[in-house]
Amino acid sequence: MPFTTLRLVEPLLRAVQSEGYTIPTAIQKQAIPHVLEGRDLLGCAQTGTGKTAAFALPILQRLHAPPSGATRTSARGGPARRIRALVLTPTRELAAQIGDSFRVYGQNLTLRHTVIFGGVSQGPQTHALNRGVDILVATPGRLLDLLNQRLLSLQAVEVLVLDEADRMLDMGFIHDIRRIVDQVPARRQTLMFSATIPREIKKLAESFLRDPVQVKVEAESIAADNVRQSVYFVEPHNKVALLEHLLRDPSVKRALVFTRTKHGADKVVRRLAHASIAAEAIHSNKSQNARMRTLGNFKSGKTRVLIASDIAARGLDVDSITHVFNYDLPNVAETYVHRIGRTARAGASGVAISFTSEEQRDDLREIERLLGRRIPVLQPPIKLPPPPPPPAQALPAGRPAVRSGPPAHVPQRPTTPQQEKDSFWRGRRQGGSRPQRRTRRHRGR
Repeated sequence: MPFTTLRLVEPLLRAVQSEGYTIPTAIQKQAIPHVLEGRDLLGCAQTGTGKTAAFALPILQRLHAPPSGATRTSARGGPARRIRALVLTPTRELAAQIGDSFRVYGQNLTLRHTVIFGGVSQGPQTHALNRGVDILVATPGRLLDLLNQRLLSLQAVEVLVLDEADRMLDMGFIHDIRRIVDQVPARRQTLMFSATIPREIKKLAESFLRDPVQVKVEAESIAADNVRQSVYFVEPHNKVALLEHLLRDPSVKRALVFTRTKHGADKVVRRLAHASIAAEAIHSNKSQNARMRTLGNFKSGKTRVLIASDIAARGLDVDSITHVFNYDLPNVAETYVHRIGRTARAGASGVAISFTSEEQRDDLREIERLLGRRIPVLQPPIKLPPPPPPPAQALPAGRPAVRSGPPAHVPQRPTTPQQEKDSFWRGRRQGGSRPQRRTRRHRGR
């Protein structure tokens, strides 16, 4: 089914075709018609399924013909735009990429958009807001800060999008989201997208959405057949050595390596640097400018290997990733599917390689159960050193160590007459001692 069957206007179709897209993805086919009809929607889809276009295209079409009352007169007498669509997203990287999508898809329209997020100066962002925007993409923290400063208004919002809702809940944004939604008109269209729909997301949907349509892209369809998956059972101390060997393969053109923690990402970068393999890390501890610079280097090909934590990688949307490495196997099956979906996009092939140990065999089984298939287990292509010997077992607290003789600081008591005599004269030479005094008291009796 081509995009022309989705009742999109001609300027949007031209923009989509200029990007090389001809067939909509599953989430786009299911969501776009309902959004065009003005229905509230709860979508279950992960990054990499085309969900940004699933809400960006119909929003652009709905706002293309401005209704009466959508503009007001500025102090200078000209028309001033008001925010008519608001997209909330958890991370700065994802906000920037959604903004890029609105720019690309709306290139043939006259609508304006801007992106605001924390970690950078608010000056340029407030300047863009003062010029007037139709579509605002924002992270909750910076948006709430600007709202508290009365630098913008959400009273004209017609469409509200909550993207990556499950991640926003995980990051503790629920209270900020509720405060923001309270400032949006009750008569609006609300779209909520989430990679998973746990009980908390359902409760959130019930409070924000009115009679929503629910669409879902099954995880099995996301793990495409053109992703070649494999797993290595390797001890933690050998992971870096194995990763170094695999990254030297010339077929690894652009690799994304997932670690469980931010500290682990930095550690892998340092270890790869010792092996003369250039890599950069991206995680929430880095400044916004550093994160954007790192992401730009990876997109342009200046950096071949990017090490990322899950939260930072949630907003990554980079084409031509040939390999995804799960340096730390996730303990949530959906997270695994989300990770490997970063490769094999737009019909290309990709490789997903995971490192695990016997302790995580249950996590591997959960992933295979979700995929409905077994992941091939490969033998490491290099000889890995054996595990280091276990450390000496410490004694329980409060239990004294067993010594072969008396402590060095405790003098031995004389046991023979000759030892008594030697001890007496030794005490005289040293200015007196316990044996000397004991001997004198004995002689005084």
